[in-house]
Amino acid sequence: MRLTWSPLASEQVHDAVAYIAADDPAAALQWLERLLERVAALAQYPDAGRVVPELQRQDIREVFVSPYRVMYRRGVEAVEIAAIRHGAREFDGGEIAP
Repeated sequence: MRLTWSPLASEQVHDAVAYIAADDPAAALQWLERLLERVAALAQYPDAGRVVPELQRQDIREVFVSPYRVMYRRGVEAVEIAAIRHGAREFDGGEIAP
């Protein structure tokens, strides 16, 4: 299965790494490595994540790379990383287009 990133998710990863790196550059690199490993596994196991509770749609799922929620769209041929949100932030369903 193919793995793609939405422009929003790409921007959010950059922002998260910059935010973490401001306090601890080594921790930012470790987090990014965990994120990339977790996301790569979704290409092989696209149903590994749970359904996003706020949406209750089988095609929109999430995994966690603490403290972030990684929301993705599971398609027939591809998994698209749709958004990455800090777990403490309020969910914004508008980030994940229909």
